[in-house]
Amino acid sequence: MTLDRRSVLKAAGGAALVAQSVPGLAQTRADDRSYWLSLAARLADPVLIHLARGTLKQAMPVEVSGQNEADRRKFSHLEAFARLLVGIAPWLEVDLPPGPEQESQQHYRELARQALTVATDPASLDFLNFGGGGQALVDCGFLGEALLRAPNELWRKLPAVVQNRVAEALEASRGIVPPYNNWLLFSATVEAALAMMGRKWDGVRIDYALRKHSEWYLGDGVYGDGPQFHWDYYNSYVIQPMLLDVLGAVGKNRPAWNDMLPAAWARAKRYAVIQERLIAVDGSFPAIGRSIAYRSGAFHLLAAVALAQQLPPPLKPAQVRSALTAVLRRIFEAPGTFDSNGWLQIGLCGHQPHLGESYISTGSLYLCSAALLPLGLPGSDPFWADPPADWTAKRIWAGQDSAADHAL
Repeated sequence: MTLDRRSVLKAAGGAALVAQSVPGLAQTRADDRSYWLSLAARLADPVLIHLARGTLKQAMPVEVSGQNEADRRKFSHLEAFARLLVGIAPWLEVDLPPGPEQESQQHYRELARQALTVATDPASLDFLNFGGGGQALVDCGFLGEALLRAPNELWRKLPAVVQNRVAEALEASRGIVPPYNNWLLFSATVEAALAMMGRKWDGVRIDYALRKHSEWYLGDGVYGDGPQFHWDYYNSYVIQPMLLDVLGAVGKNRPAWNDMLPAAWARAKRYAVIQERLIAVDGSFPAIGRSIAYRSGAFHLLAAVALAQQLPPPLKPAQVRSALTAVLRRIFEAPGTFDSNGWLQIGLCGHQPHLGESYISTGSLYLCSAALLPLGLPGSDPFWADPPADWTAKRIWAGQDSAADHAL
């Protein structure tokens, strides 16, 4: 089914999406928040509307890079849903003043809860795969992270019967043994979410993930993905945001975990500085490492630090907003990013199918929403309210003086 463009415009507040659809106009808009909201709506509508109606599996294409469509179809729909929620959950949770944005927010809150209801209903055609195969653990982890980021809207406001089904869905992933790498954190995040829910949770899974990542810290704000260094964005896609979320959720339960939090934040802040410096004058960034088709998900960590209002000097909120806005425009205004029905297609800057690994499919791509985390800050926050500011690369390559960079 093709979504009605007018309904999408109405849900998102309209004007920003109109600006995005008119060539040249989007680039001149001063209201960054409106642009980010329009992008959130554009990503969310196909996934949430169809899942809430029970038509996601029918409507969503499953594009793959290899010959493994049948395998990826087992997981792709949960990937799309969980990864979308990871990015928009803070916006669903934040208190907003009355007005059009609050009305739009309420619309998406209700859609997300209905989608959770359908996704966990064994009688639904859109009942998702939470335990059948290794990939399910990854996206149970992302779903758990979304619930940690919006516990009121995505958990406490669910009917009791749906709460029980959501918890059972996460528990179904416990039968999956994670590899000896960043996947340990998916198991830990599931357990942290279950702890938030008041369910029985396994502290050993959390402790093992936290201790191993402490051992795998390599220096200057960077962890190994397992014992080895990988030159990719997994410190941002998964490792550091999940470490912060798990420690924030359950750290106080054990002194040894609580003691890890200051170091985790110091490393995250350093990595945020590095990430901001990777953003070039035109909003591009190095296409290094696997999973580059996650697009703006590469800046999950920078967005998370901004959301937490923990940006370290010399970073200022407005420069990070301006840098991330440049990234979003560079990526999402490229022709071919979306298909004719509004679904993401494999690529980094447009449709580039060969940039996808064998595990990449349409649903995987929705981790790009993680860059939108600062929408969880109200419009009055300096991140949004301060005037636009040049980011580091833009200042340096314009010949402006700038602070030198130093290792942690």
